[in-house]
Amino acid sequence: MRNTTENQWSILISVQESDLKTWINNFLIDRKAQNMAKGTIYFYKTKLELFTKFCDSQSVDSIFQIDSNLIRQFLFHLENTDHNAGGIHACYRALKTFLNWWGYEVEPENWKNPIRKVKSPMNPVEIKNPANIDDIKAILSNCSNNSLIGLRDKAILLFLLDTGVRAQELLSLTYENINLVTGEVIIRLGKGRKQRIVYIGTKTKKHLKTYLRFRTDKSPALWVTKDNEPLTYWGLKSMVKRRAKIVNVPPPEIHSFRRWFALTCLRSGMDVYSAQELMGHADLQIMKRYLKLTKTDLAQAHRQVSPVDNIR
Repeated sequence: MRNTTENQWSILISVQESDLKTWINNFLIDRKAQNMAKGTIYFYKTKLELFTKFCDSQSVDSIFQIDSNLIRQFLFHLENTDHNAGGIHACYRALKTFLNWWGYEVEPENWKNPIRKVKSPMNPVEIKNPANIDDIKAILSNCSNNSLIGLRDKAILLFLLDTGVRAQELLSLTYENINLVTGEVIIRLGKGRKQRIVYIGTKTKKHLKTYLRFRTDKSPALWVTKDNEPLTYWGLKSMVKRRAKIVNVPPPEIHSFRRWFALTCLRSGMDVYSAQELMGHADLQIMKRYLKLTKTDLAQAHRQVSPVDNIR
């Protein structure tokens, strides 16, 4: 009788230790405990939710039921439901991180991580275009100089072009982060919670000062709505889309300002290491995702360093 009770207790513990949804929740708590950025936690949450939803359809609720074949079926499922290569690769990375973490956390006997047998899906680097500066000029022309929101929107657009900051970095700024004399801007909540310094030029400082003089609220946020609430990502996106529609140009992606900044800096002679520092990239390889060098750029680069032309 005692052996039977011990076996039942052992089975119960085994089930509790391998419940997929419970451990995904524990994994997310661990990410929060490590003080990871909200965006990072949201990334893991949304990607792993796709996996648990697929597992539900396969009657899988235990980590011990996950094998390499199930993971491959999940990746095929993503492809068949119109997820792009980047999205599929992101789900693979999130699942791999979770399974590695669970194995280290639980140390289950005789368990082998099934994702080790599954090769990372192909993820060709997509060359994306920077913001069209003529379209941005048209949008800027629609921003009134006689209203708070018009001045705010113009300052935001110029700020994005001048700094190349990410959307969430822009929206998390406060008065204390800006030095309107030197143009120095402290990004305290960069990707991976890394702090860095960027700069704004004379024109952007001028428009930012004008916008700030119009404000009468006491909010510490740099960008506020007409109700004096901090501007959100959706508010930023809606603003760009609305103003683009008024002037009849395609609405630029917020991230396209960042690509325009990177490409313009390099075309103007900035070295790649300085551009990397300003953009907050840990790896130079990531720069390639933003930089779409034209044939003119390449031809000019070759003319400057042509090995034969430089023979003396």
